[in-house]
Amino acid sequence: MAKTQDPIISVSGVRGQVGVSLDMRTVTRFALAFGTFVGGKTVVVGSDTRTSSPMIRHAMLSGLFATGCHVIDVGVCPTPSVLLMAKTLKAQGCITITASHNPVEWNGMEFASESGRLLSQTERDELTQIYETEEFALASWNKLGRLEENKDAVHQHLEQILNSPWLDVNLIRKSNLKVALDCGNGAGCVISPVLLRELGCDVVEINDVPDGNFRRPAEPTPDALDELCQVVKDTNADIGFAHDGDADRVVIVTDCGVPLSGEWTLAFVTDFMLRKKKGDIVATVSTSRMLDDIAEKHSVTLHRTKVGVGWVVEKMREVNAVIGGEGTGGIIYPSINYTTDGITSIATISQHLVESQITLTELVDAIPNYEMCRKKFEIPSQAVATQLVELALEMSENEIKSATPGKSAPYLELTDGIKRVWDDRWVNIRKSGTEPVIRVFSEAPSASEAERLCDDTLKSLNLLMKQINLK
Repeated sequence: MAKTQDPIISVSGVRGQVGVSLDMRTVTRFALAFGTFVGGKTVVVGSDTRTSSPMIRHAMLSGLFATGCHVIDVGVCPTPSVLLMAKTLKAQGCITITASHNPVEWNGMEFASESGRLLSQTERDELTQIYETEEFALASWNKLGRLEENKDAVHQHLEQILNSPWLDVNLIRKSNLKVALDCGNGAGCVISPVLLRELGCDVVEINDVPDGNFRRPAEPTPDALDELCQVVKDTNADIGFAHDGDADRVVIVTDCGVPLSGEWTLAFVTDFMLRKKKGDIVATVSTSRMLDDIAEKHSVTLHRTKVGVGWVVEKMREVNAVIGGEGTGGIIYPSINYTTDGITSIATISQHLVESQITLTELVDAIPNYEMCRKKFEIPSQAVATQLVELALEMSENEIKSATPGKSAPYLELTDGIKRVWDDRWVNIRKSGTEPVIRVFSEAPSASEAERLCDDTLKSLNLLMKQINLK
């Protein structure tokens, strides 16, 4: 039997293309490792709508049962709903079967420890070591695990959101918001339409069947939302929302049918939450400079971390942050749970829009805007990516050393990958933790300047890649 390619193991868990870099042996082996990691105790499991999820579920259950775990299956749910249920039930572990925003042929598993808490770096290292050494704690025949089903996760999540202190349900109901919603045939289908109707909104749904046959890309980037933009304009909706595959993210379409990147989701939510409560905020190194402006406006500290929800969560806990997230549209609400939650963001942004008493377009105009460019550089393996980033760092350091005196030169920020920062722009290259690519993100005062930064960086990576190929 041919050996599969290696899956991608990162702060987000394990992901791969089903049957290519993620097969059932890998899934069961990770489940055996996780069951050993939690000591054969209670594990909450759930999945998004991907068509491969039932197959992965069965392989995963075998590994958990073999290590004596009591498995509580909450069914098809958004990732934040699964994690919240683990917190509610005080489970010792949690696994969500999902590849989040990755293409439909991908799947994976995201892990959490007690009460739905995302794994720390130390815990991730421990789990990986068990997986690699295969030192599994197998249960005897009379102590094998058992399965219990619990269908309360969506209800629990809705209850938490609707009781949030910053949410005035009656105010939203009186506003008669018209909302266009695109759940992308993902897990958001089972909860977000229900939430919006609880808030009294007139909801127009597209891609609302939770069958996992994604009719648009799972990642809700602006160029994937043409249909939603048209629906917003055709129905005169006040706002449009779009989820990724597991609904831990949400992005926005304005009342004029203009799609916004996930950077705006974080900007809106942060600005709104800081009006309710002052405190530190946390974002990744590749998140927009809008966050710096908002932090300055509210006189609070912005902390930046590596890309990945786990890193943001660790910093948020450390500094007791009010809010945090990533520019992907994933926002973390500590009062609900320390994980990105696109469903709660729908309620929060609806509240913000109603309280503001202006249109979403006017809200956008009220925030200083920068232009971002996001591109990918495909690589054959993570090992090659490491080599490429090392060469890029050497090149960047040489560029700074040889800069003409008096000429504006960037400084390097090495929190995650290589970020070259000037007074009014930046460009960041880093290995993706979820796909076999190097991501190149840039931001500048204009779209053309941001794209030029990205393109120049990609040209440099191409030249460096030729050096690697010649070795």
